[in-house]
Amino acid sequence: MFRTVLKSLTVLPFVVLASIASAQQPAAAPAQPLAPPVAQTVPARAPTQVPSATQAPAEPSAAPAAGASAPAASGTAAQPTVSTTAQPPLEFSPWAMFLRADIIVKVVMCALAFASLLTWTVFIAKSMELAYAQRKLKSALKRVDEARSLAEAQMALGKKTTVLSTFLAAAMHEGRLSAGINSDTGIKERAALSFSEISRAAARRIRFGMGVLATIGSTAPFVGLFGTVWGIMNSFINISKSHTTNLAVVAPGIAEALLATAIGLVAAIPAVIIYNHFARGTRTYLELVSRASGAAARLLSRDLDRINSGVMHSRAAE
Repeated sequence: MFRTVLKSLTVLPFVVLASIASAQQPAAAPAQPLAPPVAQTVPARAPTQVPSATQAPAEPSAAPAAGASAPAASGTAAQPTVSTTAQPPLEFSPWAMFLRADIIVKVVMCALAFASLLTWTVFIAKSMELAYAQRKLKSALKRVDEARSLAEAQMALGKKTTVLSTFLAAAMHEGRLSAGINSDTGIKERAALSFSEISRAAARRIRFGMGVLATIGSTAPFVGLFGTVWGIMNSFINISKSHTTNLAVVAPGIAEALLATAIGLVAAIPAVIIYNHFARGTRTYLELVSRASGAAARLLSRDLDRINSGVMHSRAAE
């Protein structure tokens, strides 16, 4: 079940990247409305009047003053009006910063999000597997505590398949193959070799998936740092193109780049903690496996001693 979940999760990042690539289309900038042309009013020229002989001398001086005020008023009305509309502030939520980020930074963030999802999947699956294996092995050890021989131990376990049943089957198989051999030491050594192979196989099986946690915990911060470096590099390139060092221009790109490092830490820190948790749990389980190996070795030794004592009694009777 655990391996099936891991195989299904490998397809998930490709689906996410494909949906992001299709959703991100370059939006056309809305055309700015053109300001309506301002009609420039040309001052009307006053009709020339012929001075009469009876006109007062102060009236000609008043006409130029009126003519001078008319061009001034027309010049004021001819100035164009400039509309100043305030730009809406940028949104700095994690999703908005992800959408504005560069495509390389987006790929890094998606990979780190997938690594975090994989970490929690391993945590849930391995927790269930480890708890079930420990509970089943403890129950099997309790069942064979009162057994006097390998056959009785197998009858006590029934059809349940545990590591202990594997040890018992290996001991009985070695006893059948070594029938007729008087060297009990050789039988025990060969059985111990079989037990060590079974123990190593159980350790490999219970540690499956922990390598993924170790890899994520050690590499996720550096992957996030790569996304941050790439985003800051693009920010500096945009600064050089815009010829400005205004904080409103610089801050969005740097914030989007730093988001990659934050996601890398979010993926790495739980992976390290979960790895250490499972390292302690697997040590406890391997101690139970060692107890099961010792129980099978004791039962094999009893059977051998019982066989040897029966042979000695039969010889004494003869």
